[in-house]
Amino acid sequence: MAVPLPNGFTRLTISPPARFMNWSTVFATSSPSRLDSVNWVEATSSFFDQDTRPIMLFDGVCNLCNGGVRFVRDVDRNRRIRFEALQSDAGKKLLRRSGRAPDDISSVVLVEKDRSYIKSEAVLKIMEYLELPFPQLAFFIQFIPLFVRDFMYDNVANNRYAIFGYSDSCEI
Repeated sequence: MAVPLPNGFTRLTISPPARFMNWSTVFATSSPSRLDSVNWVEATSSFFDQDTRPIMLFDGVCNLCNGGVRFVRDVDRNRRIRFEALQSDAGKKLLRRSGRAPDDISSVVLVEKDRSYIKSEAVLKIMEYLELPFPQLAFFIQFIPLFVRDFMYDNVANNRYAIFGYSDSCEI
């Protein structure tokens, strides 16, 4: 639903939340405005020109997130996933591509050439790229309803600094 605003202000496009959509993830689709007319899918397509591997976006100062990246890097012997901190310029552009605010560091995001995944869906998709037994484990976890998985994910994500701490800079 688009809402036109008077005096040349931008139009706001309202879409249903991604968790209620099918498995495919929709990129941000807002009407071009005078303030921000960037097509973020096109603007970030160069990230996938030479290297088509997905990019895992993570909170660069979160100790839990850095530990998760180290774990994925150690288990991903074939180097099927790339990494980028959410706080970096590239991370902010990829967040915009994924329909998120550029300063939103609340979730891990996996960006593939044609789609993006957030929260528990991103974790499951990352598991599919790893060595055995993680793809099989992801297969079984997907049967847990999305709202339950994301509820558990949000509880950990909202308390990650208090439980695991944070560093002054990105370790990766």
